[in-house]
Amino acid sequence: MIRNDIRNIAIIAHVDHGKTTLVDEMLKQGGVYRQNQQVADRVMDSNDIERERGITILAKNTAVHYGDTKINVVDTPGHADFGGEVERVLKMVDGVLLLVDSFEGPMPQTRFVLGRALALKLPVIVVVNKVDRPDARCEEVIDEVLDLFIELGADESALDRPMVYASARQGTATLDLDKPGTDLIPLFETILSYIPAPEGDEEGPAQVLISTIDYNEYVGRIGVGRISRGKLTEGMPVIISNYNTGITSNQLRLNTLYTFDGLKRIETTEAIMGDIVALSGIENISIGDTLCTPECVEALPFVKITEPTVTMTFSVNNSPFAGREGDYVTSRHLRARLMKELQTDVSLRVNETDSPDAFEVRGRGELHLSILIENMRRQGYEFQVSKPQVLFQEIDGKKCEPMERMVADVPQAAAGAVIEKIGRRRGVLEAMHGLERVRLEFLVPSRGLFGYRSEFMTDTRGEGVMSAVFDRYEPVKGDIPTRNAGAMVCFEDGESTSYGLFGAQERGSLFVGPQTAVYKGMICGQNARNEDLVVNVCRQKHVTNIRNAASSEDSLRLVGIHPLTLEECLEFIADDELLEITPQNLRMRKRELNHEIRARAQSRAKNNA
Repeated sequence: MIRNDIRNIAIIAHVDHGKTTLVDEMLKQGGVYRQNQQVADRVMDSNDIERERGITILAKNTAVHYGDTKINVVDTPGHADFGGEVERVLKMVDGVLLLVDSFEGPMPQTRFVLGRALALKLPVIVVVNKVDRPDARCEEVIDEVLDLFIELGADESALDRPMVYASARQGTATLDLDKPGTDLIPLFETILSYIPAPEGDEEGPAQVLISTIDYNEYVGRIGVGRISRGKLTEGMPVIISNYNTGITSNQLRLNTLYTFDGLKRIETTEAIMGDIVALSGIENISIGDTLCTPECVEALPFVKITEPTVTMTFSVNNSPFAGREGDYVTSRHLRARLMKELQTDVSLRVNETDSPDAFEVRGRGELHLSILIENMRRQGYEFQVSKPQVLFQEIDGKKCEPMERMVADVPQAAAGAVIEKIGRRRGVLEAMHGLERVRLEFLVPSRGLFGYRSEFMTDTRGEGVMSAVFDRYEPVKGDIPTRNAGAMVCFEDGESTSYGLFGAQERGSLFVGPQTAVYKGMICGQNARNEDLVVNVCRQKHVTNIRNAASSEDSLRLVGIHPLTLEECLEFIADDELLEITPQNLRMRKRELNHEIRARAQSRAKNNA
């Protein structure tokens, strides 16, 4: 059976190429909203962190209607660290829209998501977005996209489909650059013509592969997947089977069945082959599971998710301020929260360690783990994390490390500084294009990018754009210089004063302001020299009865106080330091808070060297 009344598509692209904005316009022109309804921008980015940062983190489902056809749309993340979300939802769809910026062209994540789509034999429609940009170069971008198709081994049919030129912000699309579009009808027509309708056996035994897990406080876990065969009805008996583990459950009952329409889940009594559905009432359902009828238990294979490349240690907070601000502070709370995250994030790995208070957490990148940290922090968790480390592998008897394909768009004047810094970090320049703005392509070790982003923004005066995606494993490249500045460490417990900070700011830059609670061993700033410096920021100015006219005119003006963000803290901390996470504060600290013990350990290390 072929269902011509439905299409299932995913929108894939590099970060900030306009996926969510295009979905907004598809919803508006698909009749989801009333004519006078006020709608927020990027309505699919419903998560608070997504709206604050302007990035999509979780893949989300929606549906629009064009004529008599229902188009199920999956909006996917664009950042490489959330590539696992893209990999798994591609099993739900019959084709993809590949968005490419009309100026930036194909970027590292464009290569990654396109390669995944071609590996699954999915038809690809290329949409050149932001054609209204004054610096658009559509013809050159099309050539670059076609070169990428050929490089990834696409067959001839992939190159025969039309190119759509769109402005997601204006809600227009056209197939001819010389004829500006007025609406998205050309895009809808192209989807109907070139994305195949779902095909399968409607009368056969039901089969649904779960690709996404959602959670609701009232109904519990909700599985989202596409019906690849048969029909589902509310209340029917089902069995869960997993292709990879071979585990099969006892007979269960399907409580509630939903389909997607616009931004809503619509409860329905039945759904048939080709529908994307949400299922509730099955407590232990997980990503990669197949729902089958008891008469025919056949698990479907699930896509192999790329393994993590970065690891961090999450541990119970043991600082002098432990337990003051968080609601969940014990190892039991921390373990339960990490295990819960495993149920919805297929790219994450959590391992026990020798200590019952610490857990090794592996992810796809610094951003992947920092989003998890930020979510836990907002939910009331208090804990501490170590510096991110890359995961090495042994391949053919050689120790290998993950390599990233990094692309940087920088002003010409800053290109030399970027090339020099990446060269020091064992990166290799592979391509260089452009005149006024230069595009640099590097192959660089993942550990070489730790802590580099802030340097990059300084070297390019805030005008540079960089992105990187995991490429492959290669033999270890050798030593890479770490942080080239020391830390200013608090001398005692107390509250920082303007007088104490004024004396410390001459030695470097400060991270804390006056009237901030600090403790012995906490990091309060960055030393200008490449060594740690213990400073007393709690020092008081003693009052005397001697009037000093000269000193009374001195103003204790503090300059350069720069509180660090979560990502900046993760970039700054060294191997012997930790980041304390609480719902209200981020505090960097030394692992060993006692100054004398730290000094003796450093002395022994120098003598051994």
